[in-house]
Amino acid sequence: MKRVLLLLLVALGVLAVPTSPAQAHASLLGAVPAPGSIVGTSPTEIVVTFSEAVTPVGGRIQVISPDGKRISGAARATGSTLRIPVRRADQPLGTYLVSYRVISADSHPVGGALTFSVGAPSTRPADPGQAGTHRSVTLVTPVTRFLGYAGLTLAAGPALFLAVLWPRRRSRAGAIKAVYAGLGLIGVATLASLWAQAPASSGAALWDVSGRELGEVLSSSYGVTLLARIGVLAVIAGLLPPVLRGGAGRLRSLAVVLLALAGMTTWPLTGHAAASPLAGVIVASDVVHIAAMAVWLGGLVTLTVFLLRRTDPRVLGVVLPVWSRWAALAVVWLVAGGVVQAVVQVGSAGALWQTGYGRLLLAKVAVLAVTLAFAWFARRLVHRAPGAAGLRRTVGVEVLATVVILGLSSVLVQVNPGRSAAVDQGAVREEGVSQTLTSPLYTLQFNIYPVEIGDNNTIHAFVYTPAGAPLPADEWSVTSRLLDHDVEPVTQPLLGLIPRHHAVGAVAFPFPGTYEIKFTVRIGELDQATVKTTVAVPAGSVPASR
Repeated sequence: MKRVLLLLLVALGVLAVPTSPAQAHASLLGAVPAPGSIVGTSPTEIVVTFSEAVTPVGGRIQVISPDGKRISGAARATGSTLRIPVRRADQPLGTYLVSYRVISADSHPVGGALTFSVGAPSTRPADPGQAGTHRSVTLVTPVTRFLGYAGLTLAAGPALFLAVLWPRRRSRAGAIKAVYAGLGLIGVATLASLWAQAPASSGAALWDVSGRELGEVLSSSYGVTLLARIGVLAVIAGLLPPVLRGGAGRLRSLAVVLLALAGMTTWPLTGHAAASPLAGVIVASDVVHIAAMAVWLGGLVTLTVFLLRRTDPRVLGVVLPVWSRWAALAVVWLVAGGVVQAVVQVGSAGALWQTGYGRLLLAKVAVLAVTLAFAWFARRLVHRAPGAAGLRRTVGVEVLATVVILGLSSVLVQVNPGRSAAVDQGAVREEGVSQTLTSPLYTLQFNIYPVEIGDNNTIHAFVYTPAGAPLPADEWSVTSRLLDHDVEPVTQPLLGLIPRHHAVGAVAFPFPGTYEIKFTVRIGELDQATVKTTVAVPAGSVPASR
């Protein structure tokens, strides 16, 4: 057992390497009103659309008015759409803040904020504390994942040997303890995951958990799934004793295997697989991947810790060839399950080196390739000299390498899949330009969104009297000219909306650079004035429709 603890410490060292916090897994695709936009009247409802289904976190979704008051009611989610009711009566003009925190379909918390303005922009209201995931939660989450995987290997490998392949003259005590230690480790990791999900949802520290927050986690699909895992563990623990003694009947052994597979299903159901395309296929391939990993690595641990030392070479000559065939089959299923997941989760070849998920996956594949090379060498030694010291060293290297793979896997499940890269790039961000321009005749406030190369830049303009009252306008136009270039200015009308102090239109920016923007507004039959400003269009901007 000392060697098992040493292996766990090695992998925990891998997890201790600083990593970035878990990335958002449900991306903001749009909102009504649009982020950064200016609207004429206060809405009665805010509609926010995400890239996958979300669940609102109680008390963490609110709309703050320009005067700092909370004006939102209880948010509700339908699939990927979040609806936030807003009290409209007597709401002031200015900038509103929408602060949200939701749980994405793959159980990861997502927080953020967006703004829109009514009438005209104003000072952004203070964020009510929409914190991201606390560092303590970010650190403990991959550790709980790793401990769960480690528990699977400690339970599955020794149990398989004890049930089918254990030498009759070797003591079973140590291996039986390892099996129950593995089950206990899974239980502890599962309870820790349940606890950590509460502060992950709220954005608080690991130790700052209320009874209400814990209750919300336990009643969620995530909590129910993990509670089911604990129930399966309890039943397996009750059925195991005869199996570990090698005297169980086929029916009991089959029941343990089926329950073990059911328990393994809870891992993909609380991760990326649950929100993936072809979710059923990905969940099944993930179960195959996890089961093959547990058999292969668990068997290696059993050999290294319990059997390769102090076992007669003649006995090893019988045991090891059988194990070698099992290991080869497990590796085939391990790779097959991994390939299916990679094809769906990575999404494209470019995502392998362009995303954090892809680079971690490449690192995992590289370590796996080295491990398989040592496994091939060990397989040759099995047929030549089962009791050779070289075999023990080779298997030991395999174990260390596969423990590193477990560590990488524990981090990988916290990183946005490569398939989400395109969604993240298209996620809505608050971009654009908002300014206030004055003339003796009127005050004009405008917003151009998103200010990028192309013809899809939307303009909202509002005019007010010098005293700040809405001022009806009869005619609107906007002129854009690229400065420092011999390019003719382009003038186009804006469409006046009801109420008549609001107009909307579009402006094209064919090239990067600084543009002069002129607004000409006619009030009544004879009164007309022009105001102007400059807008910078960055060279790296691209149309959102691409």
